[in-house]
Amino acid sequence: MAKLRYQDRTAQEGPFGSSTPSARVPIKPNALAERQARRGGARRGHRGRGRRRIGPGDAERVQRVALPDRCPDCGGALRSWGWKTRGVTDAAPVKVQKVLYRLERKRCTRCGRSWTARAPGVFPKGLYTHRLLTGAAVQHYVHGVPLGSLERQMGIGHGSLLAALHRLARRLEAVPERLVLEYRQAPVKHADETGWRTDGQNGYAWLFCTPQISLFRFRKTRSTSVAREVLGPERLPGHLVVDRYGVYNKSPCALQYCYAHLLRLVTDLTKNFPGVPEVERFVAALAPLLAEAMGLRARPLSRRAFRRRARAIQRRMERLVHHEANHPGVQSVQDVFRQNHPRLYHWTEAPRIPAENNLAERELRPLVIARKISFGSQSEQGARTREILMTVLHTLKKRTPHVAAAFQSAIDQLAQNPRLDPYRLLFPHSPSKRHSPLHD
Repeated sequence: MAKLRYQDRTAQEGPFGSSTPSARVPIKPNALAERQARRGGARRGHRGRGRRRIGPGDAERVQRVALPDRCPDCGGALRSWGWKTRGVTDAAPVKVQKVLYRLERKRCTRCGRSWTARAPGVFPKGLYTHRLLTGAAVQHYVHGVPLGSLERQMGIGHGSLLAALHRLARRLEAVPERLVLEYRQAPVKHADETGWRTDGQNGYAWLFCTPQISLFRFRKTRSTSVAREVLGPERLPGHLVVDRYGVYNKSPCALQYCYAHLLRLVTDLTKNFPGVPEVERFVAALAPLLAEAMGLRARPLSRRAFRRRARAIQRRMERLVHHEANHPGVQSVQDVFRQNHPRLYHWTEAPRIPAENNLAERELRPLVIARKISFGSQSEQGARTREILMTVLHTLKKRTPHVAAAFQSAIDQLAQNPRLDPYRLLFPHSPSKRHSPLHD
């Protein structure tokens, strides 16, 4: 019977049960009736935010709209009665302009050296301006707009746009390694991975992130070498929040396992062994504790109250997993908690250490959508370009609300002086333990 139930679950949920990625679920059922009946929006009594009034200081353009001199209804003369303001949000249509610069040339009367004015906002010998490249990079690598849509919108050939993005990435290829140094010193780090095809071959997209950093790696392997490449061999401060994937177990810092994955493991017991009293009692006792642990840091508690409540949850969980059980399913879950005790309770030390890996999970979601649209990267060079530009742009997005303006400003300065450090241009307030000779 247990084997039949397992086969039924595999047919319904996919090869990994409730952990099966959405793309591999063979049958996706309709939403439950009670969920369909729910009304959208905030709960009753929610304060709400409302629409923010647009003032003269907020508007990019102030335009007067005048009335005719005669009444449209009766034809009588209209007398001025003041003005009324109304703020609206408009969008400027995307339009590619072809610009022909006339660059002045001069020759020095003393040394004989000739000079030619530089075209503004474009790299030497570049065909596309920094504004165009920034728009394409942000739209594609941050917002997930397919390159084909951008090419049709801008009227640019596929090969030309790709070549321009490859050249842009090569100018910034040293920046991710500097961000790795920041990542290693972060007090709380996250890591996760998902499938990604490169040049028609199966591979993986890795994400190493903090609230201020996003590091992407596109590799053909899911082995320890990728984690070691980012984390390095030396002992690191802080904690790394991950799922129970074994490659992270040798990481040079303390590990905190994700409780969302453990909660899924626990609740799957009732699916595998329905109607078993011991299983139902165990799940009913442990699952709420895992859920409470994940939500505790969001509650308005003092540090002392948080630790007191967290320790109480830990003690109750430990009693459950060390209580003698008879059912083999319960015993298997208990073994997971017993064997990984040093990686389960760091979250009780302070609210800054999460008990779940939601930060990495949410950041990987747009990449999963991009994979479904594009089926991955078409070449190793394309994967490398995506790795560099996604790392730079997603990190920049976490540090400024004006991603495009900050990115364009940095490459404008880099075009004027190639000896400048692109890392410092992009992230001027970032700490860096390694001094760059380019910044001299």
